[in-house]
Amino acid sequence: MRKLILGFTVGIVAVLLGTFVYVRFGFADPRADIPVGTLEAKVAMPSLDAAVDKRAPEVHDPLQPSEDNLLAGIKIYQANCASCHGDIQHPQGMLANALYPRAPQFVQDAPDMPENQNFYIIQHGIRFSGMPAWKEALSENEIWQVTTFLSHMDKLPPNVSMEWKNAAGGTTGQPPTSGAPGQKGHTAMKM
Repeated sequence: MRKLILGFTVGIVAVLLGTFVYVRFGFADPRADIPVGTLEAKVAMPSLDAAVDKRAPEVHDPLQPSEDNLLAGIKIYQANCASCHGDIQHPQGMLANALYPRAPQFVQDAPDMPENQNFYIIQHGIRFSGMPAWKEALSENEIWQVTTFLSHMDKLPPNVSMEWKNAAGGTTGQPPTSGAPGQKGHTAMKM
């Protein structure tokens, strides 16, 4: 039994030391323009989801999805988020593929995390990604407005959807041409 425990301990230490050497001495590829590896996708993203689930306080969105709140959320989203996460006119964000890991494209796959988790991510950001902490740039109310918009972006009233198209550089009076946001289904917001 003693040899089994010693062997197990030596094995764990060897794996940890090997991982440290691999990363510390530059064997890990630092480029952001390569595909996310399988191990990273299967370990890092679920770990991020679990960490956010564990840390996001159980708070409820104080805002109603009124036209005013949705429009305010659109304005903030267009100014601060659309270049990475896409918008109704440009479903693929301009910077989406420049980030590592890739920024989720919300028009193609609307976020369906609970609002408290979306709020937490927007407020605190995600380290080792391009997602900044917005709490220094946006008020708590503005973060809730974006959160409200994200939670309802795949079911916007037609006039709000039209305003979003206009804010994204569309033409007034024409219906959206690229389909409704979120038509591919929903997945958790992963950064």
